[in-house]
Amino acid sequence: MLKLVQRTGQRAFLAAEGLFNRVFGNELNPFYYLGAIAYFLMWVVVGSGLYLYIFFKTGVNEAYDSVEALTHEQWWLGGIMRSFHRYASDAMVLAMGLHLVRHFVFDHYRSFRWFSWATGLILLWLTYVAGINGYMLPWDMTAQFVTVATAEWLDWLPAFNGALVRNFITPDAVSDRLFSLLSFLHIGLPLGVLALLWVHTQRVPGAKTHPPRPIWIGVTAGLLVLSLVKPALSGPPANLAAAPTTIPLDWFYLPVYPLIYEWSPGAAWGLVVALGLLCAALPWLPPKRAAKEDLHLLVRPDNHIVPVRPGESILEAVLRERIAFPYECRNGGCGKCKCKVVYGDVEQGPHQEDALSDAERAQGMVLACSATPRSDLELEYVPVAPLGNLAPREHHAKVTAMRKASADVMIVRLKVAGEPIRFYAGQYVNVILDDGQRRSFSFATAPHDHAEVELQIRLIPGGRFTTHVFEKMKVGDTLRIEGPLGSFFLREDSKKPIVFVAGATGFAPVKSMVEHALHVGMKRRMYLYWGVRSLSDLYMPNLPAQWAAEHPHFTFVPVLSEPKPEDHWAGRTGLVHEAILHDFPDLAGHQIYACGSVKMIEAAHPAFTAHGMQQDDCFSDAFRLAPHVARRDEGADMVKLGGS
Repeated sequence: MLKLVQRTGQRAFLAAEGLFNRVFGNELNPFYYLGAIAYFLMWVVVGSGLYLYIFFKTGVNEAYDSVEALTHEQWWLGGIMRSFHRYASDAMVLAMGLHLVRHFVFDHYRSFRWFSWATGLILLWLTYVAGINGYMLPWDMTAQFVTVATAEWLDWLPAFNGALVRNFITPDAVSDRLFSLLSFLHIGLPLGVLALLWVHTQRVPGAKTHPPRPIWIGVTAGLLVLSLVKPALSGPPANLAAAPTTIPLDWFYLPVYPLIYEWSPGAAWGLVVALGLLCAALPWLPPKRAAKEDLHLLVRPDNHIVPVRPGESILEAVLRERIAFPYECRNGGCGKCKCKVVYGDVEQGPHQEDALSDAERAQGMVLACSATPRSDLELEYVPVAPLGNLAPREHHAKVTAMRKASADVMIVRLKVAGEPIRFYAGQYVNVILDDGQRRSFSFATAPHDHAEVELQIRLIPGGRFTTHVFEKMKVGDTLRIEGPLGSFFLREDSKKPIVFVAGATGFAPVKSMVEHALHVGMKRRMYLYWGVRSLSDLYMPNLPAQWAAEHPHFTFVPVLSEPKPEDHWAGRTGLVHEAILHDFPDLAGHQIYACGSVKMIEAAHPAFTAHGMQQDDCFSDAFRLAPHVARRDEGADMVKLGGS
């Protein structure tokens, strides 16, 4: 039954949101900002209420006249402000209610979301109490009805036992103290709501508390038009000697009040309490989600691995870890959080069809806001906030030098037109080909040496760009490059010894990081293990040997996996990670920077972990998540591999 209700509600919301998308566009759809709109309206209510309170008099014989004077003698501001206050309050309840219902029908209230659900319910009830309290202040016939009905309703409770309604038997029984108390409550309750709103939103990663400018301008304009067309007015003054017969009822705030007399105070209490308890208990009522083991998500290009809690969307997980992921509506409508799943399986939740087409889904694209991982995932997205605020830009660069370092490695020097590229040691650039395809190469120069950019390009048999480099490219040619990119960089906020693991041209980012470390005077112990097949593949052996000779805290260890007889090699042999483990049987207390092929790092990572490497001390420019994400204890939070 619950699933049927939720599916029906989802269809209704998606249909309404689709209609509003056609009217307002998918980035300015009010349905996608219900919480932010409610937040904005709360500020409107508080601001307009403070203005009204300046002119409101709390005396029993002055309350009605002060409101009338404000409404009619100052209609151009006071009257409009009163209407603003009234209609913004109604709109806030509507926005909060729809926000709550949407989270219910889309099943976003269980598990870790229980706190947001519970605080949201409390906010809604406090808003109702504050609004009902506000209807008592003008002291017209509506205020008389609300005040007396509230007293009779509360008197049904044993705690009051009929004591409240005695204060309204005769006009003389109502004193100025009552209005002072009501005014105090009407100020204190909204302030409490604001405080709880802050708590409510702090638990939601990336929560938006301000709607986009066009939306809040539109909401304000709508309130203004409504205030002018149908101003909020008082009824006849309160008269305790007569019972109100007909009053204008606010169905946003006062829907339960007719039931107090149509049914009975006890029945009305039964309805309200039962509804409140049911809503409060929903996160723990069956059918409960089956508990699943926490999954892990590798986010590229950040190379940042984060845990995903059961039932958590991709977007919630990455925002919780403060990854600057693109998003807007959070409701599967705008498509801004679209990303590509490279590995793993997801459950794509309800969404607008034009936000994610069938063709895009076939290519592995998902909407992060409504996609829930079913397994460990690896995904790629286009960052909106680059590392260190170094925005990637397109540059034109001229080839100034080319040198073959080995049969299959070309050292290319580039002079960037205009301002030099600012980057971090370890980052990379994309070379943009004529058809828009990109090829990525790490900076081999240190950030301080920004006059030119050095790339170390390895020939890939059949590779389109690398073949061009070796066969056709010449000094003076111009390349389009894009950068800086990537979050693999040297961490300078640690004193732990560093072990660099380079495979083949993985030496390029290591060169950048080591030269930067030496330039800034870093005195941490550093070891470089450079693994290649044969001696000819060790294309720049003299440079790291020079570092080692000039800096006692630096050690260079070349490792050949398949030395040739003519190499006459007497040094270390085998796999590079095995050489490291031979020298460091316990890697605890060391930082590992692994640069090379996915295959090399997939082999090295579990071996390093087994020998004490801490996950947060391992950084890599290539890593395949699925087989090798280490499961730690229940308190584990994330694995960082090149992520900040």
